Amino acid sequence: MNNIFRPTALAAAVSLAFAAPALADNDLVTVVTSENPQTQLMAMVLTTQAVEQGANAHILLCGPGGDLALADAPETATAPQPPRDASPQGMLQMLMDNGATVEVCAIYLPGLGADESVLLDGIGVAQPPAIAGAMMAEDARVWSF
Repeated sequence: MNNIFRPTALAAAVSLAFAAPALADNDLVTVVTSENPQTQLMAMVLTTQAVEQGANAHILLCGPGGDLALADAPETATAPQPPRDASPQGMLQMLMDNGATVEVCAIYLPGLGADESVLLDGIGVAQPPAIAGAMMAEDARVWSF
């Protein structure tokens, strides 16, 4: 009888070893590159949901996604979107208020010919070694929009 339980116990141990850890145990890196305001907003909505479920959010804004970080952002970043009249930048700021780290890509500001003074308070510039480490962390999830 002992031999019957061994394969079952082994199968259970193997399935537990490969099971995905709970979201609350993970860090989440959300990368936003899209210029589409609906895509930007959905990235913020899903990141908000993950934070509400216990994730630690780190948001990286690159290319057109970086425009969300600008104090003088384009209307596409600030205009209310249906169905709840939320804007991508407004939700980004809400995430920051709830502890999310927000950074623009290291090449975003040089590409604009600007410095950090054009960014919203609390938004920094990602350092490639640090953000690469965050994305490669064993317990990290990376979402790209």
